[in-house]
Amino acid sequence: MKNANFLITLGLIFLAMACNQTAKESTEANAASNLYQRPEKVESAENAFQLLVEGNQRFVSNLTLPDDVSNLKRKSLKENGQKPFAAILTCSDSRVPPELLFDQGLGDLFVIRVAGNVIDSVGMGSIQYAVEHLGIPLVIVLGHEKCGAVHATIEGGEFPGSVSSIARRIEPSIANVKSIYGETNFLEELVIKANIDENVNVLSHDELMKHSMASGTVKAIGALYHLESGTVEFFDAKPVHHSE
Repeated sequence: MKNANFLITLGLIFLAMACNQTAKESTEANAASNLYQRPEKVESAENAFQLLVEGNQRFVSNLTLPDDVSNLKRKSLKENGQKPFAAILTCSDSRVPPELLFDQGLGDLFVIRVAGNVIDSVGMGSIQYAVEHLGIPLVIVLGHEKCGAVHATIEGGEFPGSVSSIARRIEPSIANVKSIYGETNFLEELVIKANIDENVNVLSHDELMKHSMASGTVKAIGALYHLESGTVEFFDAKPVHHSE
């Protein structure tokens, strides 16, 4: 009799555990259905751009949508692979997190971060991988106001270790701005924008990227993040319809 009672108790415990697991998965599935969901596959730069614009509008308006970070979402990304719709090359500055300021979630953006948002061979390889293997249609070079890397390079002086490699990639933009505007009071702001344009230019002259851009499978544009307002200002971008 004792053995029978033990087996019954054990069976009830396992049944309760199974019911709890089922209830948990059901709750997660219901919660996920109310979260931000983007199209499974975004194939055009225009549609990718629209998603970024709409996401930034939500961020600026404090109307960001809750993201699905459940184990079901993580499991899906593990089993089905990633399908990000945009690659973002941006600064390592802690105030500029692309997933937040574009209101995107797990698996949505392919992000490359380096101080000064400059492109080296490793960064270029990452972008090429995103375009060639992941089929990403849009690449954004995202700079920001008050960029410490730009400010330090303008100030000059000795740079320790490999920091000098970042400065060397920003220096041409400083020279270009000075050749046009001289010693202007707005030098830093102008160099930040010129540095964005310079790295978009570097992308457009890369052989692999040049081929993809010429065929229309990918577009590369620059953008500037305004720290206080939260607004992303896009450069050389076609006007798009803003969602209500």
